[in-house]
Amino acid sequence: MAEPAQGSEPIRVPDHDLDDLVSTVAKLVTESRKQGETLARLTDDEGIRAEHGDNEGPVAASAAAEPGGSQEAPASIFILALAGPAYVEELAALTSWVHDLLLPVYGREITTGRPWCEQWQEHPEAVARLHGLWLAWQQLTDVEAGLVGPSTWHRDHLDPTLLQLRTPEGPFGACTTSPARPNHRLLASPEPAGA
Repeated sequence: MAEPAQGSEPIRVPDHDLDDLVSTVAKLVTESRKQGETLARLTDDEGIRAEHGDNEGPVAASAAAEPGGSQEAPASIFILALAGPAYVEELAALTSWVHDLLLPVYGREITTGRPWCEQWQEHPEAVARLHGLWLAWQQLTDVEAGLVGPSTWHRDHLDPTLLQLRTPEGPFGACTTSPARPNHRLLASPEPAGA
């Protein structure tokens, strides 16, 4: 900390403001820790990809295919930016959340007017939207989100996501009537270890 200039008095924070200050510092420390964990995870993912010669995920591959595109994977926690083991791990965690929380609580009946596909992991749009929903859920159900966090998650994230996914024109629209729909495809096929 910088020393106060000579002749000036030290700053005194009133006692009633200390609780707010402690709360703010605690939030900053927690956020810094989360960012450090994310950075460590991304750094580990980069090391794994470099070690196995796998530098391209779905997004990086499309960027490299464009003229002037970079072959460097984006620094993102979004599932479409991940590849190999990082993608598989994130999809497994997302699948657990979808099957253990989302569907039991919000799944509702499956109809042609409100379709759902048991093979949702094979719909890239569904994976992307559900991953975004899950990331928002993690942030907005955290204590730091405050008392309105869950309500905000329902209004701003859950309702629009389910509306997009479960509309008859959405990614699952044909799955209710045609389970062999050609749009069933995995986003990434990770290479076996040692390949």
